[in-house]
Amino acid sequence: MSFCRTPAVYSGDVTTTDAGASTALLTDQYELTMLAAALADDSAQRRCTFEVFARRLPHGRRYGVVAGTGRLLDALADFRFGAAELEVAARFLDPRTLDWLREYRFGGDIDGYREGELYFPGSPILSVRGTFAECVVLETLILSILNHDSAVAAAAARMVSAAAGRRTIEMGSRRTHEQAAPASARAAYLAGFDATSNLEAVRRYGIPGAGTSAHAFTLLHSSRDGQQEAAAFRSQIEALGIGTTLLVDTFDITRGVATAIEVAGPELGGVRIDSGDLGVLARQVRDQLDGLGATGTRIVVSGDLDEYAIAALRAEPVDVYGVGTSLVTGSGAPTAGMVYKLVEVDGLPVAKRSSHKESRGGTKRAVRLARSTGTIVEEIVYPAAGERPPANGHDSRDLLVPLVRKGETVGDLPTLADGRALVAAGLVSLPWEGLKLSAGEPAIPTTFLQ
Repeated sequence: MSFCRTPAVYSGDVTTTDAGASTALLTDQYELTMLAAALADDSAQRRCTFEVFARRLPHGRRYGVVAGTGRLLDALADFRFGAAELEVAARFLDPRTLDWLREYRFGGDIDGYREGELYFPGSPILSVRGTFAECVVLETLILSILNHDSAVAAAAARMVSAAAGRRTIEMGSRRTHEQAAPASARAAYLAGFDATSNLEAVRRYGIPGAGTSAHAFTLLHSSRDGQQEAAAFRSQIEALGIGTTLLVDTFDITRGVATAIEVAGPELGGVRIDSGDLGVLARQVRDQLDGLGATGTRIVVSGDLDEYAIAALRAEPVDVYGVGTSLVTGSGAPTAGMVYKLVEVDGLPVAKRSSHKESRGGTKRAVRLARSTGTIVEEIVYPAAGERPPANGHDSRDLLVPLVRKGETVGDLPTLADGRALVAAGLVSLPWEGLKLSAGEPAIPTTFLQ
């Protein structure tokens, strides 16, 4: 079954439809008012480290997935204040600050977890080092990308695990912002989804595309003497070929399946069910297809699926899952809850002590310990200036890698395909309880050394 797949075009990432457009105003006003005050009191040039981390995982989650790093680095390169951006900033900033922004180029260093890496509460996902001025203005840009993409990727990874090797297609474009849609598709693909319905994601990121028809196409072929599914199916097959997937539940599924095979023959690629009790209907349709000799025709299901619904369908004869709303909205992909906190000033640790919003001071590194079998057992976060902790008989792997040095991206960064492979390897490395869909503790503990 082809489900009208579009082949991947790019092996790497192309991040925006308007390459080179400034990202400088994708920020909050207080980033720039803090900058103005720091310039005024001569604290702007103090050397600082900011870290991105999540204090806790969303309720019920046992791991997170780092996503959006590639998009972030491209957005950082375009964080420039031109005339249009300065015109907006001039409404509330003084001339000195505007002059500083006019020349702004991030010249610091960034280390981070690789895109596709799993993370846990307190993981120092990103470490940004430079002057206070050049680092503070990046907070909103960094968090908006990482929080969105990581939330979608974590939800997608749970769905991929629940699907247990069956194909998954991202179909969430109509349930989110038009610019969030391709980013969501990218994050879902990173986490293991096989294709997307969003054509901008196909163009921008080279993700395989999928999609055939909606109920409107069947209804279009209605006539006064009755509903004419056969005409719609025949038209679709003539246009897209015998490998297409026909939507069979517009009127009556049993009749729809019979008509589909009558028109297409037993070599039809697939049928899609978009409503009703999907488990019962999948069994019914499978029996009907097999009875009609269409034993190779696949069954695609869609319609308000999430990881729990996918898991419930695991024993049913479903070949492909199409997921939309629960993948791209807050109900299914709750915010990753990442924060961007100042942890070091001029080499000295600083920390926030607010209730339930604490931070740990000092620049940090992290290692992950695993058994010889590959199963991870612990993450250790330790001061960057200290010694690397002993592995105590386990395999030990550094988690932070160089991403930016003196404002320039380091070498050839991993591609989307690399990140996709890393997610898959990470899920295999989790203890078995870490893949449970039920609420529970993080899959592995995080230990913080002073």
